Amino acid sequence: MFKSVDAVLDRLSMYRLLLYYLIGLVVVAVGLSAVGVLHMSAVDIAGSAIYLSVVCWVLNQGFARFLKLPINSDSTIITALILSLIITPNFSKDGFLFLSAAAGLAIASKYLITYKKQQIFNPAGIAIVLTALGPQQSASWWIGNSTLMPFVLIGGILLVRRIRRGVMVTSFLATALLATTVLALVRNVAVVTALHETIFSSSLLFLACVMFTEPLTSPSTRKHQIWYSILTGVLFPPQIHLGGFYSTPERMLSIGNLYAFMVNPKVKLLPTLMRTEKITQDSMDFVFAPDQKFAYEPGQYMEFTLPHENIDSRGQRRFFTLASSPTEDNLRIGVKFSENGSSFKKAMLAMDKSTPVVAANLGGDFTLPHDASRKLVFIAGGIGITPFRSMIKYLLDKNEQRDIILLYGAATAKDIAYTDVFNEAKKRFGTRVRYILSKAEKLPDERFRGGYIISEVLQAEVADPSNSLFYISGPHIMVVSVEHALRKLGVSRENIKTDFFSGYA
Repeated sequence: MFKSVDAVLDRLSMYRLLLYYLIGLVVVAVGLSAVGVLHMSAVDIAGSAIYLSVVCWVLNQGFARFLKLPINSDSTIITALILSLIITPNFSKDGFLFLSAAAGLAIASKYLITYKKQQIFNPAGIAIVLTALGPQQSASWWIGNSTLMPFVLIGGILLVRRIRRGVMVTSFLATALLATTVLALVRNVAVVTALHETIFSSSLLFLACVMFTEPLTSPSTRKHQIWYSILTGVLFPPQIHLGGFYSTPERMLSIGNLYAFMVNPKVKLLPTLMRTEKITQDSMDFVFAPDQKFAYEPGQYMEFTLPHENIDSRGQRRFFTLASSPTEDNLRIGVKFSENGSSFKKAMLAMDKSTPVVAANLGGDFTLPHDASRKLVFIAGGIGITPFRSMIKYLLDKNEQRDIILLYGAATAKDIAYTDVFNEAKKRFGTRVRYILSKAEKLPDERFRGGYIISEVLQAEVADPSNSLFYISGPHIMVVSVEHALRKLGVSRENIKTDFFSGYA
């Protein structure tokens, strides 16, 4: 069942999935209001969503054109819909001004409350914080009610599964519920009642699935994601206060955003395409010149934004592992193409030196261990070889020898990339490289073997699996399959690292 769900989810970009989810919630709310289940006007709910979307879109167009930055329409509408679901629709004079102010502050925050071109706060969250400082109006978080909770939960689970941030969200929910329990005991309130209200009649689930996980304003590495979850979870209960300053969902989120800002890399690039290189029969390298120097670890990824026309459901943002090494002056990504490729990849093929591209949201834990004595096994499938090109090129340039076995799965020998780097590593460091070909009629030489990377291959190629650290990168189905095979061989979860890009890619 999960394979079928993942197959459907993977056809959508994470931003587009979130957009459809939010639209779905608005439609459900309008429908329930129309039949009298929700005590709000269906017309007001729809009107609020439309008005906020128009205002946010117009303001975003203005800011982006004035500052000469790429326009991201999906992100803009997402912000508007979030505001429509947390601000009670009200078209009185004061309500109208509140909606307008929230929309304006949300969009302005993306461009003005930044550091080195990188936004700091979740736009919807900080907009509500700032509006409360003026006319003392705030969000009601009306989406957090028992009637809408099933819809919030089902869509939220799909979204969290798509972005692979289940551990982060679970940690936040557990901490928030634990904090609620402790406060209920201290205040001599029924624990069951407090937990029921928190789960079914508060902002908790919507906040956790939608705003808490927003990639640009949450930590990009696992360790900091856990601390972020704990910090925000402790601050979630509304009874938490410092003097007269009480915690609210938006204040809690903004404090968490500040923590993420402090621990995240401060990188936002406007790279220029230098050249393209064909690396396999269906894959290409795009080599960029970054507009500034920046530091990263081999194996990390970045989010690339490429505005283009006729954007399909995959959107205009995509995460790519950096195939380049920090020791190189360029920025290199490897991309696989197919006949029915996305509009994003078609736009990539049409890029030239004048094409505006944004590279940001640097992150990832798929990096080399600090202990240089660890035995490493790199397992790649297809274009999943890119992080290993980065790592091995880095070790070569630093003249740092490590005990590495590389198992590289591909269809045929024509689908093998970066052999120059791997051959050099074999020559200088004795790196063992084995190519596993699934569709080759004839194996070129002793470096190749037929089949797939399954338990038998792992047993034959890795002499000491229990004392090795395994890195797996490639198609999701391949990563899951290899991880399962390693677990059957007795390899602990702590010794298995998988490559996946957290965020709305």
